Amino acid sequence: MYSFAERADTRVVDEPLYGHYLKVTGAIHPGRDEVLAVANCDGNAAMRELLTKPEGERRILFMKQMAHHLIDIDEYFLRQTQNVILIRDPGEMLPSLTVQLPNATLRDTGLKLQCELYERLMSDKQLPIVIDSRELLLDPAGVLQKLCKHLDLDYTADMLRWPAGPRKEDGVWARYWYHNVHKSHGFSPYVAKTSFPRHLKALLSECRPWYDKLYAHAIRADSRPGLEHTNSPET
Repeated sequence: MYSFAERADTRVVDEPLYGHYLKVTGAIHPGRDEVLAVANCDGNAAMRELLTKPEGERRILFMKQMAHHLIDIDEYFLRQTQNVILIRDPGEMLPSLTVQLPNATLRDTGLKLQCELYERLMSDKQLPIVIDSRELLLDPAGVLQKLCKHLDLDYTADMLRWPAGPRKEDGVWARYWYHNVHKSHGFSPYVAKTSFPRHLKALLSECRPWYDKLYAHAIRADSRPGLEHTNSPET
């Protein structure tokens, strides 16, 4: 999201369906009441509003979504958008996720839902793009160039860097979830995790097949230093 926000032709919207998800599911997340107070909790209405607003100078709309937010909602809008699916190896993702969601389940990871979404989009004769976080960090410019080509956009090196700290596009939940991204000012070099919590191994086993299916379709880095570290720490 921060990368695309640096484009002069793009406006970004942070998780427009978060309020809808919390209302429909009753999920207890950090900052739940704050989100419900400010978000449009009617997901279908939120998407209609976003997709009918005038384009103005920023002709591209980038929406950061979470797969598990697509619940009890009409997915018609996915036919009006180009869809990019971002994945992260669960061996690296789960320790981070469970800091805020200590009782996280497969659904909370979104991986099974992302895989099912990918298959629905493909059956609808769309061409969803899969970006893997490790491949992106190994070669940010190369992966972003391939992504932009697929989206029929001009690549700009501005997408590689952004100012550290919060930004106006952040949702109100940023103070609970965005500590690390607020410290960043660009794509950091990939560093493999070297340990994995034993209590998460059962959840990891649930996640792994879904991640592997999606990773098979991911854009690959051109330069691939550090591939000796790509085995997950649990192996």
